[in-house]
Amino acid sequence: MYSAPVMSPLSRYVVETLVTLLAVVALSVLLLSALRRVGVGKAGGPLELMARLPLEGRRAVYLVRAGETVYVLAASESALAKLGEIPRSTLPEAEPLEPRTFSEVLKRAVGLTGAGAPAAPTPAPDKSQEPT
Repeated sequence: MYSAPVMSPLSRYVVETLVTLLAVVALSVLLLSALRRVGVGKAGGPLELMARLPLEGRRAVYLVRAGETVYVLAASESALAKLGEIPRSTLPEAEPLEPRTFSEVLKRAVGLTGAGAPAAPTPAPDKSQEPT
């Protein structure tokens, strides 16, 4: 007759802990995806990040719109400083970005297509076949 192996208290504790941890992670993923679909955590209200210019490491300049005023902010690892204000009406309208697929971005990064890509060379006419 076959009897099942008896688990030690330590192994039972480890298995229960792992199962509980996996259940908590699965529940968290489900809850976060449901909240994202509902719209929790999306930006809203009068604030909008209009532009970011990274300078070096952890330093950058930001354009932040609050109502009809655009603030120029400098950010570093230790502080956030206001550099100035610009009326929104003086800034040009930003062109909406077209969504791109990963393959388009990869091709542009490698240099196969895009604005900064080198153009394909046109072959020179063959002089040997021209009548003289």
